[in-house]
Amino acid sequence: MSGVVDENLVRKLIAAQFPRWDGRTITRWPSGGTVNAMFRLGDDMVVRLPLTAGGAKDVLLEQEWLPRIASHLPTSIPEVLGAGRPADGYPWPWSVYRWLPGENPREGTPMPPASALAEFVLAMRGLPLTPQAPQAHRGGPLARLDAETRSAIERLRAIPEEKVDCDAVLALWEEALRAPAWEGPPVWLHADLMPGNLLVDGDRLSAVIDFGCMGVGDPACDLFPAWNLLPADAREAFRETLDVDDATWNRGRGRTLSQALIALPYYRMTNPAMARNARYVIRTVLDEVA
Repeated sequence: MSGVVDENLVRKLIAAQFPRWDGRTITRWPSGGTVNAMFRLGDDMVVRLPLTAGGAKDVLLEQEWLPRIASHLPTSIPEVLGAGRPADGYPWPWSVYRWLPGENPREGTPMPPASALAEFVLAMRGLPLTPQAPQAHRGGPLARLDAETRSAIERLRAIPEEKVDCDAVLALWEEALRAPAWEGPPVWLHADLMPGNLLVDGDRLSAVIDFGCMGVGDPACDLFPAWNLLPADAREAFRETLDVDDATWNRGRGRTLSQALIALPYYRMTNPAMARNARYVIRTVLDEVA
């Protein structure tokens, strides 16, 4: 978009559309995300402004569906307090949410507990299917990612300092493509369970955020934490609680690997958190099958 998304813009939008909150302090919140700008509004709220047209669609999705699913989930999720409109040169819808305290977990640590993550995934799967349910952003066949994944592997071959065993990851990707497709009914998915979308408070999973990819699809799409966050012993507990069959596990591993392979050459110089997690996923997947 053209124009600057900063505190001054947020101040104008809040004053015009939510005057009851005018005068509260506004501070940009640092984030490893790539689609939205986040601003603290006072002590108990946060403003989320999309930076892309795709992000704007995510905001509308959250505004419609988060109020419907919140009571069915075991973990706090964002609560929409205000639905903002385009104005003052800003072209997209935006939201004000209640602030959820906590910190993002670090990959490879024992927190959050695998059981809490599994309970959240099971609760999402248990949401009732309705004709209006959207298709999840990552809920379709794995083959849709084939061309982009192979292209990313070739890009990584040209970056020897990353030390990625490109032949090994290509073989794993091709194995994932051969896994039987999901033949059961679609299930509800968060579809973006990255460490940056989880909040922990001590040893407790305190919240799951950023539901912009949510929808229905293949349950393999919510297995991401097995490889992008959890250590080996917790990974097995996660799988056992979810009762994941071999084909679904292979699709989930392949999908998580694909995301990491695509992210690493793209973010390696611009987003340290995303690049670090991509390296962790690649190492974890290779170690699991070694």
